[in-house]
This record gives sequence, structure tokens and C-alpha cells, in this order.
Amino acid sequence: MNIEERLKQHYPDCEPIAVIGHASRFPDAADSDAYWANLLAGRECSRQFSRQELLDAGIPASVIDDPAFVPRGTVVPDAEAFDAELFGYSRQEAELLDPQQRLFLQMAWHALEHAGYAPRAVPHKTGVFGSARISTYPGREAINIAEVAHVRSLQSLMANDKDYVATRAAYKLDLRGPALSVQTACSSSLVATHLACESLRSGECDMAIAGGVAVSFPQVSGYLYQQGMIFSPDGHCRPFDAQAQGTYGGNGVAAVVLRRLSDALRDGDPVVAVVLGSAINNDGSQKVGYTAPSVLGQREVIADAWALAGVRSEQ
Repeated sequence: MNIEERLKQHYPDCEPIAVIGHASRFPDAADSDAYWANLLAGRECSRQFSRQELLDAGIPASVIDDPAFVPRGTVVPDAEAFDAELFGYSRQEAELLDPQQRLFLQMAWHALEHAGYAPRAVPHKTGVFGSARISTYPGREAINIAEVAHVRSLQSLMANDKDYVATRAAYKLDLRGPALSVQTACSSSLVATHLACESLRSGECDMAIAGGVAVSFPQVSGYLYQQGMIFSPDGHCRPFDAQAQGTYGGNGVAAVVLRRLSDALRDGDPVVAVVLGSAINNDGSQKVGYTAPSVLGQREVIADAWALAGVRSEQ
């Protein structure tokens, strides 16, 4: 039995999933339209920080003056801004919240609006599948494990731990489907989208929000380059280029709203894209190191996704 026959046996009806709404905020892109325009133009949206900017951000002079320091990064403007009243938070509660949690909540709201649904009044059973980077919010309070039973300590924990990013959005937007915070390191947002598609296909929910947020503070920063590590020596990322030397940490947030394609077409939802199929796997220990993907594992997961989508590689 070949791979296509095996997959079709287990997944006889791999229903296409419609993307019916989306929202995002990235460096030099306040919304999805601006982000798409940057992609089409091939714009690199990182920038070089001045010494004064770095000092004002709290980076020590000894670090800035280190020859290995790369003073380059990305900034999402107004990442700390938040309409607390709209989401039913007091000022004190909002100040405890990691801006990543606030940003994901706002993007979920905007993505629903973009899909044509009023937040807090969605008629469908809707799931939330989200991911977040570890909190580096300077306003968070240190968690003393001996005081976690106290109200403020527990509130601070829930406001900054990335485990709560999906369930917080479900609570604030009154969404009744599964709510999962997904963490698979760099692939978290895509895996969240895959899980959302599978949840829709299985009937766990009739609509889903999927996405992720990654904003580190201070955003005006940089890094100390170390030879042989993943970060670029000059702060530029050159994918698929002979001059590629590494990457750097970015900042941004995005969310999509998903429905089964048949349901979206029946209800007249705006279909902006279609997911024909997706797949995930792991290559176990058959690779050179823990963080290095194997060629065999990549080949197998790509073949699975093609087979589920009913698409041949030559197409």
C-alpha cells in the first residue's frame, strides 16, 4: 500500500478548510494588507538601532560596545497599547497582562470582524488554537512559588504564562469550542492552524481561530553574535540565498478564522484562501541533533500533506 492509499484509508474525506478572515500586526505593517504589500515588495522590515536608542531601552553600554553585538531588530509599534475597557479589564488587571496576551486577544477580535462576525456574538461553536513566546514583559511581577496561593501572585501568573493565551481569548470573546495553547517552538502557529483544521474536520467545532504572537521586550535591542549559532553576524536574514548566514528574532502577531469550506460556501462567508491539506510529524532521533530537522522526516511530512490534499508534486 503506497502512502496515498494509506492516508486515504484513514482519511477518506479530507475536507478543504476555508480561511474566511484574518488580522495581523508586524513591523512596518499595521494590518494584513500592509504585511502582504511588504511581502510582494520584498521589503526587509528590521532596522538598525542607534546607540542612544539602545541605551534608552536599558541595554548596558558594555553590551552595546561589544564588537560581537549586532544592534538590529524589529519593532511592532504601540505593542503595549490596549483598550482595557473594551475587553472588560480594569487598568490594574490590564497592567498585569503580558502585551502578547493583549495582542493575541485583539487580533482574534479583528479577525472575527474581518470574517464578518461580531465578537461575543458568534453563532457557531468556535475553537481557539493559539501560541505565544515566553513572556519578557518588564511589568510582570516575579512569581514567588510560596505566594502563588495569594490572589495577586496567581493573577500575575495567569497574566503572563503562555498557557493561558487561547483560553483567555475564548473567555473574553464568549467562544465555546476547544481552546488550546499550542507550543512546538518555532512551528507553534502553523501547528495550531493544523490542529484547528483537524478539529473542524472531526466536528469538534464549526469555526476556529488559529494564530500566534511573539513580541519580546525591550523591542529595541539586539544580540551578541556567536560563531556557529543560529543568529546572523550582520542582522540580516537571507533565506534560500548563497549568502545566508543565519537569522534573527522577529516580533509580530497574526490570527486567521477558519471554517469547513462547504459550510463557508453555504453561509456566504468571504473565502480568501483554502487549505486543501496539512500534516505534522516528528523524526525522532534520526537526525544529527535535537534542533536539526532530518531530510527523511521533511520528505515524509510533505508527502503526507500532498496526499491528504490530493495534490501531486508536479502540480
